[in-house]
Amino acid sequence: MLNEADIPFCPGPPKHQTGPFALVVPDGAVDTHAHVIDTDRLVKDRSYTPPPATGEQYVQMLNETGMTYGVLIQVSVNGQDNQPMLKVLEKYPKRLRGVAVPLLGQKDAYYQNMLDHGVVGIRVNVMFAGGGLELSNLEECDALARDWGWHVQLLLDGNDLPALMPRLLKMQSDIVIDHMGFLKTSVGLESPGFSALESIVRERAWVKVSGFYRLSQMVPSYEDAIPYAKRLIAAAPDRCIWGSDWPHVATWGSMPNINHLLAALGESAPSEEMRKKILCTNPQHLYGFEPIE
Repeated sequence: MLNEADIPFCPGPPKHQTGPFALVVPDGAVDTHAHVIDTDRLVKDRSYTPPPATGEQYVQMLNETGMTYGVLIQVSVNGQDNQPMLKVLEKYPKRLRGVAVPLLGQKDAYYQNMLDHGVVGIRVNVMFAGGGLELSNLEECDALARDWGWHVQLLLDGNDLPALMPRLLKMQSDIVIDHMGFLKTSVGLESPGFSALESIVRERAWVKVSGFYRLSQMVPSYEDAIPYAKRLIAAAPDRCIWGSDWPHVATWGSMPNINHLLAALGESAPSEEMRKKILCTNPQHLYGFEPIE
């Protein structure tokens, strides 16, 4: 664990998202990946120190980009203290859902409270310190998710997927893989990690066609990440979803603009029909949002 004085500070996102946007966001669109951050509740074992990110700031971003719904993902720097996220979910019950990092082995009332607030999944984050749950907890998380009608969301290094595949194939709850397996484009489309990702997505997993800026070596066009997204969309067009990854934590280079991220999605899914699946139909089904005709 880093000494707290040595934990790097990361900047916040732009205060406003400005258009015109390269991609017309359809009514009912869902941003499936964002964080709220309470800097009064930071865990000591963390990989970075971010500025605060409030529910109001996030909803403003949704409004500016034309997103109807959003999904908050428990952030690693707040560990397993889900209260900041639950408070925001309580304030926007129709517009937001949540993916929590719960304590395991709790009484039903603990999980029922999360369900009542709009929690629909469990996050296992092994990429950043403070995540709270490990891959060793995978089977227990799967059982808990099955009991509460949730899914299990994994933020991991896709290079570890070949070894993990036997366990994933035995899971009974839905699986969601974050940010195209967090695989840098330098690994190559034929790498064992991407081949395993493509296989599990084709077989049964959902995947977030997101995080282009984290994977690409071409900022901000992200052109080198687009072939990876296209392959995953072709593998499972009904299980691909998109997320902004706002407020872009642990970013020290060029801060992403959501317009650029939407443009990359548009390049990856050129047809309006496919973009509507990725932005609306698929995530509305997974997260339980009301479809907008």
